[in-house]
Amino acid sequence: MNALLHLQGIMEITFQLDVWSKTEDVVQTLLQVCLPLRASCLEKLGDQTAMVAANLQSRLARTSFDKNCFQNLAENPHMECAVEMVMPLVSNPGHVCVTNENLYFQPLNGYPEHVIQIKLHRVRRIYKRRHGLRPLGLEVFCTENDFCSDIYLKFYNPADRDDIYYYIATFLENHMTEHTAESYMLQWQRGHLSNYQYLLHLNNLADRSCNDLSQYPVFPWVIADYSSTQLDMTNAAIFRDLSKPVGALNKERLDRLLARYKGMPEPRFLYGSHYSSPGYVLFYLVRVAPEHMLCLQNGRYDNADRMFNSIRETWKNCLEGATDFKELIPEFYGSDCSFLENRLSLDLGKKQNGHLVGDVILPPWASDASDFLQKHKAALESQYVSEHLHEWIDLVFGYKQKGSEAVAAHNVFHPLTYEGSIDCDSIEDPDERIAMLTQILEFGQTPTQLFTSPHPQRITPRFHNITRSPSINSPVSEMSPGKDSSFEDLTEESRKLAWANMINRRSCTLDYSSLYFLILDSTLKMYSKELKEFQRSMSFSNMALSSCLMLADGKTVVCSSWDNNVYFYSIPFGRRHDTLMGHDDAVSEMCWSDDRLYTASWDSTVKVWQCASDGSSSHKRTQFELLAELEHDSGVNTIGLNPAGTLLVSGCKDGTITIWDTSSYEVLQQVPCHTGTIHHTAFSPDSRHVLSVGADSCMKVIDVQTGMMISNALTSNVSAVTAMWMNDLCTTVITGGEDKQMILWKLLS
Repeated sequence: MNALLHLQGIMEITFQLDVWSKTEDVVQTLLQVCLPLRASCLEKLGDQTAMVAANLQSRLARTSFDKNCFQNLAENPHMECAVEMVMPLVSNPGHVCVTNENLYFQPLNGYPEHVIQIKLHRVRRIYKRRHGLRPLGLEVFCTENDFCSDIYLKFYNPADRDDIYYYIATFLENHMTEHTAESYMLQWQRGHLSNYQYLLHLNNLADRSCNDLSQYPVFPWVIADYSSTQLDMTNAAIFRDLSKPVGALNKERLDRLLARYKGMPEPRFLYGSHYSSPGYVLFYLVRVAPEHMLCLQNGRYDNADRMFNSIRETWKNCLEGATDFKELIPEFYGSDCSFLENRLSLDLGKKQNGHLVGDVILPPWASDASDFLQKHKAALESQYVSEHLHEWIDLVFGYKQKGSEAVAAHNVFHPLTYEGSIDCDSIEDPDERIAMLTQILEFGQTPTQLFTSPHPQRITPRFHNITRSPSINSPVSEMSPGKDSSFEDLTEESRKLAWANMINRRSCTLDYSSLYFLILDSTLKMYSKELKEFQRSMSFSNMALSSCLMLADGKTVVCSSWDNNVYFYSIPFGRRHDTLMGHDDAVSEMCWSDDRLYTASWDSTVKVWQCASDGSSSHKRTQFELLAELEHDSGVNTIGLNPAGTLLVSGCKDGTITIWDTSSYEVLQQVPCHTGTIHHTAFSPDSRHVLSVGADSCMKVIDVQTGMMISNALTSNVSAVTAMWMNDLCTTVITGGEDKQMILWKLLS
């Protein structure tokens, strides 16, 4: 506890930099004093926490879930393991048990209940989460739209987390719909989601949760004028520049930060504090969650002059403070204004000017707290923000989040805030590991990256409820899907995405009489070649299907989808009978050989599954055993097997071709051969060569044995080449592209 008290004192000193320090010299001096002290107290905290963790693990190992708590004696337990229930600033250890009917959590201390029970048929959403930048979290929702979940669990190893996730997800495959960032993006583009709804969805997909203050949902400042008496939303000058992070909005401060950055040893960073952290969240919410602030601040509130006193002063400090780069939280765009008012009559202290800290001081253009929220949300849904929100998404969730694009955008934070910057599990010293985890949880975490290319702009003419009128008295209505589901009004960027969803489509033939093919509206179509008529249509998901293949039994069609899943469709029974949820991003393509299914995904992996039916008839469920996971450096867009099934080729978004041995799963060749995404790859019939086409409009031929590129042809397709077919003799190739041209190639000439 002494170490924790010491730590909180150092945190307070560091936090005072936001208010006191106005020059770089003062900042550097205080940091030189604070950081060694902070490291020392973290080591002491690590010693004590490691002892507590050891005792806890010992107790968890000696206990198990009490099965007398089952609601039904006939319940069949699937698995149980030790976990922690995550709540703001608290992780409560206990045991989780999942049965064929319920999910149970039994805390060791019996708080908040002796047993928490969630009926599986009530679950509507379930998400894998990062916790402390590690893949250990699982969050369960029993409602479609609630902001807070029913339970958030942290596991001690990813395998246990994944086992329970896939069990529940498979149980719920007919009761819930999985969404991806791309599907939400299309809905938002067309006006089917408001800006507020879209940001909530992105936060959710990026592992942000109201149960985890170190990963609380983050929203942008959108207004820059907190001093005028009127708010004219037709004037672009009142809005914040959404193309820049908060730290880059003030040029003078940015110049000082850049000067320090240039003289900093690797790994360099511009901002030593994050835009979202537990301290910042509770800074905003102290009036409605005082118990959390007291927990964080050692049983007392922060200094009165550092409290959340004024909207205008808070914004000013974010522009001018030496270490203050914080964004906002969703409550600023909601309908509950209690976080702005001291309704609990809390004694929050007296400022140096003698004024007591009470309600938050609002800008002159707001008559009261409710009016402030109404106008603030109207600003979020305004024409200007709708046209520029994609720029902020690029910074926080998109391609400017990390790497060279982040450097160019002045969007570089401390390395410990990024996923993958450090492997805490590899740190053998428990004290050092605890200290590192403490730092990660305290300073805030960058959201999971959702987009790796520029986010398209919104189609603003579709916003019938958004006006350029200066009047913001009428409430902003939620957008609802229109009856028209065509793509005719999409922007060029979304048209490209729509075409990208059709890339690598595969048709599969059944005894030469029926043809199955995929179309953009996420359905599998059956067409009779004999009768020359449409026979059947099957829909599996809200996202487009990416490929399909027929199993050797001639009774099952397998379809992969951009919703991360693989679907098994029974032809005799006319229904889906299995779903394989094996990836964390879109499944781009599949191939099949000798009862093994190969699935490629944008999550940078190819997975190999052993598939076996648990019965002789085609409606029996299929058992999936993961044999191998082939890691890549970027998303895998296409795969192919040689005729013997002994070699696998994969093509990635970064233009790299990789050839694998399917018996040992070792890399035989890895060749960077395209300057953009590879759209299709294929082996020659003799397995000596690999052909590939890509977004760079090139067709390449690689020698399998040497890895050398023996042919490089620039096709006459004026846009990306997205499909390729080769005859059995490897003498003729047909390429097709987004320009709607098909070109016939004679390889020998």
